[in-house]
Amino acid sequence: MKRVLFGVQATGNGHITRANVLVPKLRKIGFEVDVLLSGRERQKLFGLEAFGHYRTRRGFSFVLDDGRVNALRTLCQSDIGRFIRDVKDLDVHNYDLVLTDFEPVTAWAAKIQGKKCIGIGHQYAFNYPVPKQPFHYASKTIMKNFAPADVEIGLHWNAFGAPILPPIIEPGLGYCAPRWKSYLVYLPFDDVPRVTAFLRRYPNYHFIYYAPVSEVVDSENITIKPYSRTSFKQDLMSVEGVVCGAGFELPSEVLALGKKLLVQPLEGQFEQQCNAKALTLLASAHVMRRFDDRVMKRFLRAPAPAPIKYPDVAQALVEWLADGAREPVSGLSNRLWASTESQQSSAASRLGTAWAL
Repeated sequence: MKRVLFGVQATGNGHITRANVLVPKLRKIGFEVDVLLSGRERQKLFGLEAFGHYRTRRGFSFVLDDGRVNALRTLCQSDIGRFIRDVKDLDVHNYDLVLTDFEPVTAWAAKIQGKKCIGIGHQYAFNYPVPKQPFHYASKTIMKNFAPADVEIGLHWNAFGAPILPPIIEPGLGYCAPRWKSYLVYLPFDDVPRVTAFLRRYPNYHFIYYAPVSEVVDSENITIKPYSRTSFKQDLMSVEGVVCGAGFELPSEVLALGKKLLVQPLEGQFEQQCNAKALTLLASAHVMRRFDDRVMKRFLRAPAPAPIKYPDVAQALVEWLADGAREPVSGLSNRLWASTESQQSSAASRLGTAWAL
């Protein structure tokens, strides 16, 4: 039995969602898997039942001010000394392989100790010519060195002619008839009063808003709910559309379900700005930079898109790992995209190389 250490970046729930899919499959196929999470305080983590026992480290996380990344405060509050100690103290010699979903402690421990590391995650797609905002030097440096791996497997909504894979979709997401004029809202980095004030401008619609509250609150046309992955999944399947940040995993689930999607990228967050650009180029979502009534009205009036039928990427990955990762990533990529049923490929081909690299 091969021993695997799986590092999970916990600053966003998308990384945890992917790990919740991959870890059980890895164990089922015969791997012994230990999980380490970093980037969020332990008491703020949820939805980790699939991991069993897990470890946490501080790692790094962005400091946000009302939906904007505060670069200065992020730098000032980063404990570089503690990060170095965490990397040195993490012994990976007894593992056959280190996997990292853009988690820096495990990635750097593997690099320093000479242990093979495979990176699986959306951020690794930015090593290829996917849609990007013009690179700021600091952003480029962070993306390249944050969680380095010997083999870096990127995930994205389209191949864009590169050896990257489709999204990993959590099982159990299935179609059910949507509730008319019902929308799910997940904007965890925005001020709650500001979000609710914006949603009240549309009294003919019902919004299910997940926010940092302790109990369900009904307020006019808004139902505010505490964070819960189980409840969230149920609501996600039953609404007409979703309003959320421009992360990767939740928009992927929305696209797979054929729901309408409106994203609001974090200001100053390179990945989310690039994701918003990709979704626009693929005609897969509406983009709202700040709370914008014109964009919101267009989104609410828009028809529902066709669902994208992604293959079981997680199963393909664990089988690839079980086979010793011998097949080139480009071959794995070609196989998976060939079995993806979507209209995005034709949209991307029409765009050619229109995106900025």
